[in-house]
Order: sequence, then C-alpha cells, then structure tokens
Amino acid sequence: MASAAVIVITAALAVAAPAFAALTGHGPAQQLPDTGISATGAPAGPGATFWLGADELGRDLLVRLLYGARISLVVGLSVAIVSVTIGLTIGLVAGYYRKLDNVLMRIMDGLMAIPGILLAIALVSLNRASVGIVVIAISIPEIPRVVRLVRSVVLTTREQPYIEAAVGGGSRSLKIILRHIVPSTVAPLIVQATYITASAILTEAALSFLGAGVPPEIPTWGNMIASSRLLLARAPWTIFFPGACLALVVLAVNLLGDGLRDRLDPRLARRM
Repeated sequence: MASAAVIVITAALAVAAPAFAALTGHGPAQQLPDTGISATGAPAGPGATFWLGADELGRDLLVRLLYGARISLVVGLSVAIVSVTIGLTIGLVAGYYRKLDNVLMRIMDGLMAIPGILLAIALVSLNRASVGIVVIAISIPEIPRVVRLVRSVVLTTREQPYIEAAVGGGSRSLKIILRHIVPSTVAPLIVQATYITASAILTEAALSFLGAGVPPEIPTWGNMIASSRLLLARAPWTIFFPGACLALVVLAVNLLGDGLRDRLDPRLARRM
C-alpha cells in the first residue's frame, strides 16, 4: 500500500507539472542565469526562489524533476503494455499450438541473447530520438521474457482436466484459449508488468544518461544526472534529487510487484 501511494503521488505530481510551472513562473527549459547561478559560479542551492535548487544553466530543478517524472512513467507504462500485449499473444500461440512452439521459442531465445541496452542504443541511433523509439527499443528485449512466462502457464493449464473436457465437448481452440487459459495468465502477468515497468524506467534513465534516449531538450531524470555529473563536488543536489526520485520510484514499483505476487498467489495468500 505504501508503494502504491508513492506511485500515485508521483503520477499526480507529474500530471500537475504544467500547473506547478505556471505557479512558480519557471518553465522546464527556462534559464534564469541571474538568479540560478551563485556568486561563486555554482548553481544556486535550495531556497525560496528554487525549492530544490537550480542546475548549471539556472533552470528550476523541481520543475524539471516533475516533467522528468512524466517521461519516466509514460515510458515505463508504455513498455509494460506493449510487452505484455505482444508477449501474451505469442506465448498463447506457442504454448497451445505445439507445432509452432519450437519455431517461436527459438526466435525468442535469439532475442534474449542480444543485450537489451545495446539493442536499444542501436535502434535509437538508427532513428530520430523520440519517446516512441525509446519505448519500442526497450520493449523488444522484454517481450521474450513475457512469452516464456505465458508459455509456461499455458503448458501447465492445457493439461488440466477441464481443458480436456472442453476439447472433448467440441469447443473451438479460440474459445478455449480466451475463456479458460487467458484468465490463468492474468495474475502472473500483472506481477511481471510491474517488474517490466521498473526495468523500463531504469533503462530509459541509462539511455538518457548516455545521450541515446529522448531528445536532450526534454527533461528526464537520466539526462539531468548526466548534465550535472561534473558538478557533484560543487552542487551535489543537482544529482542527488533526480537520483533519489529514480531510486524511490523504481523501489516502489518493485515492492508493489512483490505485494501483488503475495496477494494474487493463493498459496502465499493463505500462508500470510
């Protein structure tokens, strides 16, 4: 519940980012060098003008953090939706139709053999950097993991007596899959989706840190850390706050996945 509250609060703040920027009068790309840079040449620290301080260009760090949360959450949720949708479809086909199982799983094994971060960098470098390209690049390595999970559930479920009774009763394969097998995959997929979301948020931050993520003019937690890495000694808050936000959200998503696993697994629920 605490993890879910953290995620909900983060999402609410991300949605309210434009309103907060209008309230403070500081846009995410607005540079205020006169007030954002101190007399020593270091960015201004937390205070009345900038609640969490300013970055090296005199931009409000808090406003940029809120706009960065929007990118992280959108990328994380989009990757989870794309991966689960495609992975569920392929996993159902591979697990139920045994003739296609070997071909599809060898393709998935080939995709899993490619390092995800390198594949993402390659796809981003071949196309114009955008949020959509980043989502596609991160989704491709995640799909095989979902496929393997769904396939294992299907292989177990299709051997159950009620599935055999449905086949013997003349039910069509599509009806059996949708009515009897898909419901069995919902609980593990919900848990897997939370882990994919956390992994996607970290991967997006890593790509942005390397300069291979979304365009640099769009604030993200990754490129905020990258642009401030040389200021660690003089202005540690420019790295601490985006790093803390990234760690807190990823931790909350992972703990939410653990909690959902405990609640959705009947054996674990009874034990608790």
